[in-house]
Amino acid sequence: MIPLDKETFEAYMERLLEQVEKVVGALDKKDKKPQNYLNGERLYDNQDVCLLLNVSKRTLQRYRDNGLKYHTILHKTYYREKDLHEFIRRYFDGENVGKDKPEECEEDDSR
Repeated sequence: MIPLDKETFEAYMERLLEQVEKVVGALDKKDKKPQNYLNGERLYDNQDVCLLLNVSKRTLQRYRDNGLKYHTILHKTYYREKDLHEFIRRYFDGENVGKDKPEECEEDDSR
């Protein structure tokens, strides 16, 4: 082990702390999910929409099948904020109550 004088040790520790701060800053930036925009309008990905609407990925797929507009960018699905609002108004505000509901599965009596 090489003995260090106080000045060398403090300089070394200062450089080490600077590097740690850089790493912590980079991790903080990585943890903050960037918001995506298209022509100034907010885009939501599948995870965002599932969390917002409190639905599963399968339910979200069903919504797309029933008319929820979406865009695929680099193999990832995005939803414009305007399209989400329109879909919610159309299907959840009473305009289409009873319409476009998936048929319930009938029980199999053959068992």
